[in-house]
Amino acid sequence: MKQEFDLAAALVGGVEGRSGAWGFIQGFAAHWASALESGDGWGEADLAAAEERLGVRLPAALREAYLLFGRRGDLTNNHDVLLGPAELYVDDTKEALVFRHENQGAASWGILLDSLQDDDPAVFIRSELADKSAERWESWLERLSLCFVEILLSESVQADGEPCDFLEADDDSIGLLEENCVQLPFPAYPVGEEDHATRWFMGQDALLRDDGMAVLARGRTAEDLDRVRDLIPGDWLNDYR
Repeated sequence: MKQEFDLAAALVGGVEGRSGAWGFIQGFAAHWASALESGDGWGEADLAAAEERLGVRLPAALREAYLLFGRRGDLTNNHDVLLGPAELYVDDTKEALVFRHENQGAASWGILLDSLQDDDPAVFIRSELADKSAERWESWLERLSLCFVEILLSESVQADGEPCDFLEADDDSIGLLEENCVQLPFPAYPVGEEDHATRWFMGQDALLRDDGMAVLARGRTAEDLDRVRDLIPGDWLNDYR
């Protein structure tokens, strides 16, 4: 008999370090999408070519993530874009190695060059601004493996063809979210934004994200998503009932 995946319990291990993160990602993919297979990651040759082109050694966590599931666009590229090894680049300020883009180019995620020697370095984000002199790399998450768990979760609640929906948040909807769902054990982020941090919740076979502006929800089935909509009434974007 197939063992049920306990998302909340698995996430406890998933936020503790690299091996826990990859174990969580494997379990989540098998339960919420499709199990990871050997061809889902980039090859060592792809990573070696990127390192030679860039003149740097990629951090262990980045290599491990790419080798494990870097080619699984359904887990990494539903909304924002995880760059492939051949697309990795050093930003124009020569401060960071960029590995992810916001879908409309409004922001980039990167690893500071002076931390590339770390196995699991911190991740920073830089917003694209009209005043380029005001752009800064700002803290996002304290470990790259955490960032890949966050990528998996965020892309899953914005997956095409899956039971996902979006609700602009207000005090009432956030109150109902907190009342009816369990907050998941993922650290507050962006780092230093505890009062306005993105938070993750679990309902009955449903995953939800509160980013301070909107609630995003994903059900295992359409019925599971409808249950969320009923528990948190509002103008859900894709609710055509």
